[in-house]
Amino acid sequence: MPSSDSWKPQPGPQTAFVHSRVFEVVYGGARGGGKTDAALGDFALHERGHGGGARGLLVRRSRVALEPTITRARQIYRPFGARWEEAKSRFTWPSGAVLYFRYLDRDADADLYQGHDYTRVYVEELTQFPDPRVIDKLKATLRSASGAPCGFRATCNPGGPGHNWVKARHIDAGAWTVTEEDGLGRVFIPARLADNPKLAESDPLYVSRLKQTGSEQLVRAWLEGDWNIVEGAFFDKWSARNIVRPFSIPELWTRLRAFDWGYAAPFSVGWWAVTSDPYDAGGDRPIPRGALVRYREWYGSTGRANTGLRLDAEAVATGILERERGEAVRLAVADPSIFREDGGPSIGERMRRAGVAFRPADNTRVGKAGALSGWDQLRARIVGADGVPMLYVFDTCRDFIRTVPVLQHDPTRPEDLDTAAEDHIADEARYACLSRPLIASHPTPITNPPDRWEQAWGRGASWKQVDSWKTT
Repeated sequence: MPSSDSWKPQPGPQTAFVHSRVFEVVYGGARGGGKTDAALGDFALHERGHGGGARGLLVRRSRVALEPTITRARQIYRPFGARWEEAKSRFTWPSGAVLYFRYLDRDADADLYQGHDYTRVYVEELTQFPDPRVIDKLKATLRSASGAPCGFRATCNPGGPGHNWVKARHIDAGAWTVTEEDGLGRVFIPARLADNPKLAESDPLYVSRLKQTGSEQLVRAWLEGDWNIVEGAFFDKWSARNIVRPFSIPELWTRLRAFDWGYAAPFSVGWWAVTSDPYDAGGDRPIPRGALVRYREWYGSTGRANTGLRLDAEAVATGILERERGEAVRLAVADPSIFREDGGPSIGERMRRAGVAFRPADNTRVGKAGALSGWDQLRARIVGADGVPMLYVFDTCRDFIRTVPVLQHDPTRPEDLDTAAEDHIADEARYACLSRPLIASHPTPITNPPDRWEQAWGRGASWKQVDSWKTT
C-alpha cells in the first residue's frame, strides 16, 4: 500500500487531469504548471485502481528529455513500491503493473509499437511532434484484456514544430470543452504557473529568473500559457502591424505570383503586390512605397496537418488560372525543384503547357558571408524600418497567419527554420521576397532635366515623376 507521503494532485487542473474519464486529455500551457507531475501521478493512481491490469507507455521526443522525467518519477513512485529497471527502461509495481519510458527520435519509430497493448499512453511535450499521425499511431496501442479503462494523456507548451496542429485540435476547440470524434471524448485543460503553488514555495525566484530570459510577450506566454505568442519563433518580430484588411489593389501596382510545390504535402500559391506609392490602408501609417502585400493565397491542404491535396500539375495550374482570371501578373517565381526532369516533362513544363508559367525562384535559405539570405530578406520586410513594416498580409490569408508566425528554429542549425513543421508558405514567401529584394536605403532625390528621364527612371524615380518630365 502507498505510504502517507504518496503523491496527491494539487487542486484545480492537476485534479481535473488525473480524475478525468475522457479518453483523450491534453494538459498544456505555461511553464511550471505541474504538467509532468500530473502525468506521472495519473499512472500511479491508475495502478492503484487496476493493479496488474495497468500498463503504461510514456513517450518524449529524445532520450535526454526523458532523464528529468525519470528522476521525478523515482520520487513519486517510490512510496507506491515501484522499482526502476534501467535495462528495460521501465517502472514495475508489486502488483505487476508496468510503465515504460521511451523516446521517438524519428517519426517512423512509432511503427515499432504496433501490436503492443497499453491502458495508458502519455506523450510529454506534444508540440515537439510535427505530425499528428505519429501520435495517432500510438493511440492504436490502447487496448486492455483485463478490462482496465484505456486513455491517452499528453502535456505540452506553446511552440515547437507541432504547435499548429496541437492548437487547432485541442486549444481552438475551447478549454474544458469535450468534443466527440469517432465516439471518443477529448478535452483540453489549460495550465498556468499560478496552478502550481508548490513550485512557488520551493523556488520563490523562479518567476524572476523567467523575466530575465525573454521579452515581455515571451514571458507572458511562459507564465500564462498564451498560445498566440510562441516561444522561440523564427519570425519573432511578426505582429498585428503586418496584417491589414483587404482593399482593392491599385491597377499600377506590380503583381507577382510565388509558388511552392507539394503533392502529398501541401503546396502554396501566394499572390503579392508591390506598392508603387505610399498607400493608406486605414492603419496608423500608410503602407510605404516598395512594400510587399499578400492579397490572396491558395494553400493546397486537406485541413489535416501537413497533408496535401494530391493534385497533379495540370489541376494546380487550372486552379491558379481560375483564381487570377482578369489579372495582369507580371512576375511568377516557383520552387526550382519543379523544373527538374526525371524521364519526362518536369512539373514546371506541365504547368506551362496548362497555361501557367514560372521562372525558377532564388532558393537561398541561409546566406553565406556576403551573400543574400532568403530568411533575412523575409525578416527584414516583416520588421521594416522605424516601426513601419515592408511586408503586409490581408487578414483573409488565414493559412499564412496560422503557419508562418509560429515556425521554429532548426534545433541543429539555428539560422535556418525547422523544416519538420508546415514551412511551405514560408518558402513561397521567401521566393517572393528574393524576386524583388528589399532596398536598404531610399533613392537619392531626382533632379534630372526632362531630357534625361530614362536615367532618372533607372535611378528610382516613380512613373508619375517620369511621366511629368516627359510631357514638360
